Amino acid sequence: MISESDLRPGDIVSVPFAGVMRHYGVVTFGGRILSNNGAHGGVVSQSYAEFAKGRAVSHHPKREDDCEYLTHERAHRRLGHDYDLMGSNCVHFVRSATGRKPTATQYARATLQTLGDMFAPKGR
Repeated sequence: MISESDLRPGDIVSVPFAGVMRHYGVVTFGGRILSNNGAHGGVVSQSYAEFAKGRAVSHHPKREDDCEYLTHERAHRRLGHDYDLMGSNCVHFVRSATGRKPTATQYARATLQTLGDMFAPKGR
């Protein structure tokens, strides 16, 4: 577990939820954590305590080439964007903020969702 005072802007943090899953966020220069949160309907800014909700917060090391300013700026640009489990969730958000491309699994899910939308009966 990491404490709030150990975090630096651009750090990636996560908390456990639903047993085996994790919820990810990005630490900002103001010490808040931005995350794409389904419960809040999209990208939100939360305090450390709001993000943690009493759970142990894990720190995920930055890559050497990660720039804390760019990570912070990319994350802030997404503030207020909608949540979508298959196409815009906390993992997508963190990967985008750190300048990483979506994973093959994320591409596959987005493709399946698009195909499903294309062939879904009209009027639903």
